[in-house]
Parts: sequence; C-alpha cells; structure tokens
Amino acid sequence: MKPSRPFCFLGCLLVFTAALAADLVPRVTIWTGDPNRIIPSFTQDGVLNYDIFLLSPDGETLYVGARDAILSLDIRNTSPIQLKGLLPWKATPEKKEECDFKQKSLETDCFNFIRVLVQLNDSHLYTCGTYAFSPTCAYIELEDFSLVTGENKQPLFQKGKGLCPYDPNYDNTAIVVDGELYTGTMNNFQGNEPIITRTLGDRVVLKSDFFFTWLNADADFVASFNIPSPPDDDKVYFFFSETGEYDFFDKMKVSRVARVCKNDVGGDKVLQKKWTTFLKAQLSCSHKGEFPYNVIQHIVAVQQQGGVTVFYGIFASQWRKGNLRSSAICVFNFDTIKQAFEGKFKEFNKDCSQWMTYNGPNIDPRPGSCSVGPSADRALTFIKEHFLMDKKILPDNNQPLLVKQNVQYTRITVHQTSNIVGDPYTVMFLGTDNGFLHKVVVTARGTHIIEEIQLFEEPEPVRNLLLSPEKGTLYVGYSKGVLQVPLANCSMYRSCAECVLARDPYCAWNRHRHECAQFQDMEDLSNWLQDIKDGNPGLGCQNKSKLMRTLLRSMNDVDDGVVKTLTSSLNSMVRLTCPHASALANYTWNYPTDEKAEGLVIKDDKALVVIVQKASLGTYECVSSENGYQQVVASYRVLTPKHPDILGSSNKDGIAEEGLPHQAMPAGKRRSYWVQFVTVTVLLSMTLAIAVAFAFFTYHDRLKAKNKVQGSNTPESSKAAGQPKGPLNSSPSPPQGNEYQMQGPQPDTATGPKPCCVQLEGAFQVIDVDNNRLNSTSVNEDDSKRAVAVGGV
Repeated sequence: MKPSRPFCFLGCLLVFTAALAADLVPRVTIWTGDPNRIIPSFTQDGVLNYDIFLLSPDGETLYVGARDAILSLDIRNTSPIQLKGLLPWKATPEKKEECDFKQKSLETDCFNFIRVLVQLNDSHLYTCGTYAFSPTCAYIELEDFSLVTGENKQPLFQKGKGLCPYDPNYDNTAIVVDGELYTGTMNNFQGNEPIITRTLGDRVVLKSDFFFTWLNADADFVASFNIPSPPDDDKVYFFFSETGEYDFFDKMKVSRVARVCKNDVGGDKVLQKKWTTFLKAQLSCSHKGEFPYNVIQHIVAVQQQGGVTVFYGIFASQWRKGNLRSSAICVFNFDTIKQAFEGKFKEFNKDCSQWMTYNGPNIDPRPGSCSVGPSADRALTFIKEHFLMDKKILPDNNQPLLVKQNVQYTRITVHQTSNIVGDPYTVMFLGTDNGFLHKVVVTARGTHIIEEIQLFEEPEPVRNLLLSPEKGTLYVGYSKGVLQVPLANCSMYRSCAECVLARDPYCAWNRHRHECAQFQDMEDLSNWLQDIKDGNPGLGCQNKSKLMRTLLRSMNDVDDGVVKTLTSSLNSMVRLTCPHASALANYTWNYPTDEKAEGLVIKDDKALVVIVQKASLGTYECVSSENGYQQVVASYRVLTPKHPDILGSSNKDGIAEEGLPHQAMPAGKRRSYWVQFVTVTVLLSMTLAIAVAFAFFTYHDRLKAKNKVQGSNTPESSKAAGQPKGPLNSSPSPPQGNEYQMQGPQPDTATGPKPCCVQLEGAFQVIDVDNNRLNSTSVNEDDSKRAVAVGGV
C-alpha cells in the first residue's frame, strides 16, 4: 500500500531537517560592510566580467581578462590595487553585425570576452577572446602593454577556432608548457564538438579526433595541469565532465581526467596530426547515502611537503533531494591517477552496445604510453578504440573531504601553511554561486569552516580565485571588479578565547601583547597560544590580570567582563542583548536567583526581555559554551531609582561597571512587540494549515477506502443502479423481476395524485417519489403530446 500524502510530506520534512542538522556550519558569518572584515576592491569604469586571472612570475602584477579589455594591475603593495595598464580590445562593427545575424544578443553575447590569457615568454602574453562569436587570438607586448602589430601598424590577429569557445558561457582551459599552448574547448559554433589541441611552437599541431568519440559532445573542461615528470614521461592532464558510457534512461554525467604526452608528434600513417597518446579515466566522488557527486566544477593541483602532488576538486550532483543542492570536495592523489592509467582498458562491445573490460593480449609498446612512436601502427590502431580506462579513480579515504548542503561551490584555491610549531595544515578557500567565500581548515579530526564572508551586496557567482601566498592575499574576480581579501584577519578576535576557538592557522594569541595576531617566525613560542586541532582555550586563556578584563572587548562592542547597569522605572521593560559571536556555541542566561522570576523574564531569539519589578532586579549574565569552554559574553545589572543599592554598592573585584541610567527603557514607555506578535501569528497559522491539511488528506483516504468497501459488498445494488429507469409517463408499467420489487403495499396510482405530489405550473404533474416516476395529466392536447414525449425519454 502506498503511503498517504501527509506521511510523505512529513517524511520529506524529516529528511530535510536531518540533512541540515548534519551539515557543517561556518563558525562566523561576516556580512558586506562589516568593519571587522575590511575588503579592498578595484573597479574600472566601462569594464565588466573580470573572469580570467594571470599572475606574473615575480608576483608583482595581476593580469585580468575581462569583457572587451585586458588589464594590468599593480599588486606590489598590500594597499588597494592600482591600475598599471588598460588594453581595450573590442570586436569590430562587422563582427558584431555577423553575431547579430547569427541570432545572438547584441546586449549580452556580441562582445569580446577574454577566455585565454597565458604567459608565452618573458616579453609576451598570448590571449584569445570570443570576439562576437568569431574566436580570435593575439599577442601582447609587455613592454608597453599593447597588441603586437604588423608592418601596416595593424594588430596581428590569429583565428582562435579550437583555442577559444565561440560562446562565452562555455568553459575552457589553457596552459603553456615549454612555449606550446595546450587547450581544451569547443571547436564549433553549435558547441557540440569538444577538442583538445596543441598549437604554437615549432612542432606539428595536434588535435583529438572527434570521429572516434574520444570526447562526448557535451564535454565541459574545467582545468589543465603539467605535473613535473622525467622528460620522456612528461604529460599534460585535462579535467572535464561529459555524458558517461552508461546506458540509463537519463543521461548520466561523469567526471574525467584525460592525459596526453608532451613528446607526442602524431602518427605517420595512423592518426596523422592526431594524438597518439590520448587516454581518459573516470573520477569518482560519492558519499554514502547521497546521490553521487558526478559533475566536476573546478579543481586545483597542490604540491605538499615531500613533493607529493594532490588535486582538490569541487563536485556537484546532477540530481537533487527536493530543493536541496549540495557540493563536495574530493581529494585525489597523483599516484592513484597514474595507477589508473597503467591498468586495464575498456572496449566497446558492438554485439550488446556496452563498454566492457578488455581482456585480450597485451601490446608492446603499451598503447597510450609516451614510448609509443609515430610508426607503431599496431598500438596506434588499438588506441583509436581503447582510449577509456577500466578502473575508476577513487578519492583519498574513499569519501569526500567535505560535503556542504544547500551550497553550490564554483571555485577553489588551496594554501599549504603551518601552525606556530611547524605542523602542516591545509586551508581551502571556496567561492559560491551566490557570492560567499568559505575559509576552511583541514585537521586530523576533519574539516572546520572558520568563517563565511559575504563578498557582494547582490548575489552573483564568484568567477575566479587566485592566491598569492607571498602577499597574504586572495584575489576574487566578479562581474564588476576584483576584490582583495587578506588571508588573515586576526584583529577581529578580541579575546584569547575567541582567538583560540577560531582555529585559524594564520592567527595565534600573544600573551605578552594581549592580542590575536599573525605569528612571526623569529618570536618566542612561549608567548603564543594556538590550538588548530581541537580549538580548546583550556587553562591557557585564563587571564589572571584583573586590569585586562576591563580592556578586552568582544566582537559586538560588548565589554568582556564589564557589567552594564540599566536603571529603569518599575513596570517598564528592558531588553538585554546577547551577542552570538559563534554559530557553534550554545548560549544560556544566568539569573539573579537560581530560577528566573516567573512572568517577568521572557526569552527572545538573541535577547532577554525583563519586566522591571522588585523580584526581577539583579545581575543577568549571558554565557557561551563552545568546545567545553565557557565565558561570559554579556553582563547586565538591572536596577530602579527606588532600589539603586539592592545589590550593594561595591562591585566585584576586577569588574568594571558601566552606568546607563534611564537609557534602557524610558519610564512609562511600553515596548512594541508587534514584530514578535506577527511572527508568532504566522507560525501558528502555518502550524494550523499543516494540521488541517493532514486531517483533510487523512479523511480523504479513509473516505476512499470506505467507498471501495461499500462498492465491493453491494454488487446487486450497483447492478440495479446501472439499469435504465422506467418511462416517465402517466401509465407506468410495473417493474419486472425480483430486482425491482418494492417493499410494502403498492399504492394505487390510478386514483389520483398522491400526497407527495406537487402541482407544477402549466400542467398537472404528479411526482411519485417512491417509484421515481413522473405522472402528467395534460391540460390540453399539446401538453398531452409533450407528456408522451417526456415519457419516452
């Protein structure tokens, strides 16, 4: 039996609540304009879509590819970014007309969106743009930051087909290795012919073969890398997503990594001017009990201590649980990727139209290896149809490093740092599709979201992230400019406990200077306190200086250890706020007595409302508890003019008192609780609506069940109901058969009207309710004919 709809609704609600409860929560959320997080920004009038970043080798200049322009930004100082050079590069009017003729929008599409910006050598950059759906490339002279021109003083342009997408909405990737450009993009206007190419340099141009479906038509490239290896085994890796080889009702996406050898020169007879070393394998990122995270969004390569290379990737699922969207971060070891490419191949079985494991004889040299020469026809013929590896590439620990519900990550960058004693830690910076930045530290106990920063006032995706460890800065690209986000923001933690509880590898508490700051390598370790693994202040943050308790400030300008005195008249109300500095802490109130005064103290979301009476006077403390550490974050003393010394005139030793006479709530002035009233009313209405809906659906299901039972138990009645009724004339014939026998004596219908009959206007009609018959006595001939006609109905 199928569950009723109310129970389905409640089940979905429970699943949604459980998913949120198990989700990682940022400890601190910083909103746009918060003085605790100053984020300098750079914008240039008339320039939009700051999408492509390139950092100069010396780290002093940031090149930005935007819409119709390329910018050179000076980032030598940590002060706001300065513009060094602006290179306009717009599509010609003729190209815009062609773009309009191709049914593209002149307002959004027919521009030159820069999509390739790479350092070719010490003196030149190489760039490509969509150029109003006519991909075009050019060289940039770094000396004067201008386009390289020919003898006629006109810029030298090259066709960008196969190097840059036609449509700015398509993703692409490009990397320069030894002066040669490797790209992955769409090769045609329709956007259904992906291609991997190698151009520039002195060697032959190589391309992937679309005829052999090495890449499916919907391939979406996200990144490419060259991992240092021996010269005879050096490769370039491409990461992308595409439709998988599985035969399902719905097209299932998969994430891939493909590789080609740098020494590939194509084949002599087979695969001429084509890759002879192209192989691809599947990346797997899944979490138990969840839909697989099968669509790669972005990935970066990180070299850890000891020279080990790992890849940190953002993955999303093409399916959702209701309206819940989620992202996962999976980590892949480079050695695991190499092992997959050394394993078995897959081959396409034409008999059953399925990809299956190849178990045939081995071929020497191994197909796809960098030792395959251009004349190894047997290996080249094999690789044309055996380019897919059989083994999936699993992430470290066979599970995601981080899973975040209700968030769609778009970009990632990773920094390898260390704590004050030199232990290595990984910090991830994750941009979202609605303009937030998550700062995450990876510890032995798992991941911890240190802070969440709202970057933009209006929600929009983070388009690019670029990390400069030397500058201690993260550069964020978005539609209107570039943001300059400092990696460390230690000054926002005003106390020892807040500094340690943050678990920020960039920050530590200095016991000598009594401040949270970045650790300096040359300083004495005994003066610093930090706990990244557990975030437990412990005894290290027990401040013994009574004087310092009056100087420390909390994040919301509430004095740590300072009692605020609120003096108000009787029967008035005061609202005591409790700053929630951490989303991971639990907050409770301490009352003047063991129990709060009944009816005089009302708890709000983040505050306490006290009705001033003699029984409610005294000291109220808001206490936060996090990782087993408790601290008072707010303290209030509620008094009245008639009882100023109810608690005694002397203060606690080392505790300052701040007087706020008659400022909490003016005497006789009632506080408005309209907002709370509306909130409670709406919640009660929603609860009532859910209850009514539940009762309605329950009653509806019971009614349907009852009707089914009645219908099955009275077949004769149903059969009788289906028989045609007797004629409605003045001379009814008696019913035939037992099915129509009446109970009780039969009345004489010929004697005249019955008591139940009603006289109608125009004709004398008799209604027999018992027999469902209509007797009609015509007044005239026409009426008689009408009666006969009615009787035949």
